[in-house]
Amino acid sequence: MAEIILTGDRPTGKLHLGHYVGSLKQRVVLQDSGDFDKIFIMIADAQALTDNADNPEKIRTNILEVALDYLSVGIDPDRSNILIQSQIPALAELSFYYMNLVTVARLQRNPTVKSEVEMRGFSSNLPVGFFAYPISQAADITAFKATVVPTGEDQEPMIEQTREIVRKFNQTYGEVLVEPRILLSDNKVCKRLPGTDGKAKMSKSLGNGIYISDDPETVKKKVMSMYTDPDHIQVSDPGKVEGNTVFTYLDAFSVPDDFGEFLPEYSCLDDLKDHYKKGGLGDVKIKKFLINVLERELSPIRKRRSEFEKDIAGVYDILKAGTAAANKVADSTLAEAKEAMKINYFDDSALIRSQEEMYNN
Repeated sequence: MAEIILTGDRPTGKLHLGHYVGSLKQRVVLQDSGDFDKIFIMIADAQALTDNADNPEKIRTNILEVALDYLSVGIDPDRSNILIQSQIPALAELSFYYMNLVTVARLQRNPTVKSEVEMRGFSSNLPVGFFAYPISQAADITAFKATVVPTGEDQEPMIEQTREIVRKFNQTYGEVLVEPRILLSDNKVCKRLPGTDGKAKMSKSLGNGIYISDDPETVKKKVMSMYTDPDHIQVSDPGKVEGNTVFTYLDAFSVPDDFGEFLPEYSCLDDLKDHYKKGGLGDVKIKKFLINVLERELSPIRKRRSEFEKDIAGVYDILKAGTAAANKVADSTLAEAKEAMKINYFDDSALIRSQEEMYNN
């Protein structure tokens, strides 16, 4: 069986460092590994509209921003299909058929749906499209017969629901769909990078994100305002590393060579942590080190982005080509599904012949 990846992002804003360490960086590694036959990376605009239906311009504008972020971090359109979800009609049709295989009670039990509904403050105003998101996601995954879905732990209930839909469809109609498996990052720090204010989640609405496309001065300002240890008031005070956002970011981004280049008085991150915990190391010094570490990571990304920004029409050509290739695959899966469900009336010549014989004999 071919090894196929399906992953993606909602285009509700520019992508930030949480996206980068949590998924984007891993996607490039998977792309470059040569272990996968096909990779589909979806800009999930239809999904984003489920809770932004009154602001379509927000989604429209951020399609390009997300595409530029993808290309700038190293997603190669020659090896990964970048597609726009709303431009794949088969996904909506598959979602409609899958709705018959899932109960309302099962959707209500989905932990990810429950937490997302609570986070957005939905109650009696919960949009049906948002509530049925696990079904739509199942269509996304199965349309491309994805075997692997790289995502975070919080999405595991969604992948399990997809597997349930696959099993129910195959038991009812025949073996057509493929059960996916989840691929989690092996770096615990990367699974949930906090915002610069120390909050559990980085987001545009909280204003606590560092974006992949931020310029050096913006990155510097955000790092210098970053939450550390509130009890580390004097340089001489012992400091806490746990829950200290600067050290969390250093865990995620620093590599051994950074110390030789930017902070040669320390041999490694553990030495820096030990000094901070003992006292005698100020927050400004470690923040300046983090700025250098992030600039080392982000500088080549900015350079690639600036090149793609010179040819926006070319970026849309990439999206168009990736979407066209994705449509062929999704249409093929839909055709198989409809044949199994016996609703491929116009393509079933045997059906037409048998009915002709029945009525003419």
